[in-house]
Amino acid sequence: MFGVSSPLIAGGAYQATGPIIELTDSKIVIKKDKEKWEFARTADTKVTGEMKVGSKVTVLYTMAATSVEVKPPAKAAPTTTDKPAKSTDKSGKGSDKSTKKKASSAG
Repeated sequence: MFGVSSPLIAGGAYQATGPIIELTDSKIVIKKDKEKWEFARTADTKVTGEMKVGSKVTVLYTMAATSVEVKPPAKAAPTTTDKPAKSTDKSGKGSDKSTKKKASSAG
């Protein structure tokens, strides 16, 4: 069983522990639980010991924002008062019946 990552280590870093399943000059991929975790590897990555595929390692990492894009506020949804009110008359005749009566009695 692999180590469990700590929620937060002093200094704003996290950790993940597991065997290396892929290793290149630019990345380290470990298997943590049943998932693959990929970490970028740079010239600043400090390595203690010899890394190779199969080695069990603990990776300390941070989550730092590289860019932030602010979205404009969402437009307000159209109000429902723009639509005429629906009639609750189920007969299908609606208010036309009363208009016809007035017109025929005017005669």
